Amino acid sequence: MSPRVIQRIIGLLLMVFSVTMLPALLVSIMYADHEHMTFAGGFLITAASGLILWFPVRKVADELRLRDGFLVVAGFWIVLGLFGAVPFLLADHLDMKPIDAVFESMSGLTTTGATVLTGLDLLPESILYYRQQLQWLGGMGIIVLAVAVLPMLGVGGMQLYRAETPGPVKDTKLTPRITETAKALWYIYVGITLVCILAYAAAGMSLFDAIGHGFSTVAIGGFSTHDASIGHFDSPLIEMIAVVFMFIAGVNFSLHFLAWRKATIVNYLRDPEFRAFVTVLGLLTALTTIYLVVTGHYPTLTIAFTKAIFHAVSIGTTTGFSTDNYSAWPGSLPVALILASFIGGCAGSTGGGMKVIRWLLVYKQGVREVRQLVHPSATIPVKIGQKAVPERVIGAVWGFFAVYIILFGFMMLLLLATGLDQVTAFSAVAAALNNLGPGLGDVSSNFASLSVMAKSVSIAAMLLGRLEIFTLFVLFTPTFWNR
Repeated sequence: MSPRVIQRIIGLLLMVFSVTMLPALLVSIMYADHEHMTFAGGFLITAASGLILWFPVRKVADELRLRDGFLVVAGFWIVLGLFGAVPFLLADHLDMKPIDAVFESMSGLTTTGATVLTGLDLLPESILYYRQQLQWLGGMGIIVLAVAVLPMLGVGGMQLYRAETPGPVKDTKLTPRITETAKALWYIYVGITLVCILAYAAAGMSLFDAIGHGFSTVAIGGFSTHDASIGHFDSPLIEMIAVVFMFIAGVNFSLHFLAWRKATIVNYLRDPEFRAFVTVLGLLTALTTIYLVVTGHYPTLTIAFTKAIFHAVSIGTTTGFSTDNYSAWPGSLPVALILASFIGGCAGSTGGGMKVIRWLLVYKQGVREVRQLVHPSATIPVKIGQKAVPERVIGAVWGFFAVYIILFGFMMLLLLATGLDQVTAFSAVAAALNNLGPGLGDVSSNFASLSVMAKSVSIAAMLLGRLEIFTLFVLFTPTFWNR
């Protein structure tokens, strides 16, 4: 363990993060919304704090180890959430308590999309832009960006990358050098974002709204510049553009990289997780459409299908955009959509949830167990594509599922203890842990009515969901701290 190395890196990362407040400062000046001092102050406080941490240990050159990487990632996301809240606390147009500011900041950076703010249409443009930018930075992971930058500052990045991307495919690299991998991911991320912004603008959004929604769509975040979310625009074209880019962002970015480099879509069609992702969203859309048509909730099949595909993709990928109050939909449909968010996006995407690859492995493991009952002496491997999955990976997936469900139940009990009803508590934990955003009951539109305790639990759930639990949990094990 190298505390001085960790201190140096977090100081550097804080100074880098402080620079991201300058675009919001420029927006404030452009729109003359009188919030420029808010972001100037946030920049100075964050940069100064980073400098104070970095300067005393600036000459430390010890090697960064894997354990240090876990501490840096977990520590920085916590610190980032705290310092990201500074502009919300300083804003003249907002009167936010510290817990609300941290909630909004953490929700943005983890791309959860839950909010405690109301009256978005009346807020200054710089505040609205800052919220959208937080999600965009969190979408691919500020740490991955730092991996591309830190080598220029004399800090290696492999350990950070491994700690930031846990899961069955965490060791997969697109290029031989980790710095090049991080750059490749960001080039693709920026490229998709630009195309999304242009598509929104061409469909009728203002440039400001197009940029804001482009950021949150590709980040699978769900923040909007309007209280009515995408429904504000009342445009089927904009809704379908959102569907396309939410789907694209929910796909493993390594597939986008391979498609771009090899100029072919064959890798998508061959990928089992991608096919499972398409199947899940297709079935969810079909079932939602049928349910809405049979119950007569909408007057025509076209409207029912449009609402169904939008919300199936939005909730299924954990984006959280809405065009209607889906929590008021008939019967079991709202709960079915919430349950779909537990699947989430593909591994290596900006989506939340448990990830499609894990559910696919659990399904295949279940099929194997049934076959094993019929042929008890047979050796039946679990395969993804043509490759057998190591038993240690299957064991890790089951361990992840077990911890995920136990955590969900524990946090739901905590929210129930604060006086929330069962529907609100269930959906609030699901929305936070799956990085979804909107829930049901009292949190169908925002989380403002929750108590300090409930908001604190939700913040912890967002962070656990973003870091896929084990990255944070490993810090609480005696093994991690043993020499």
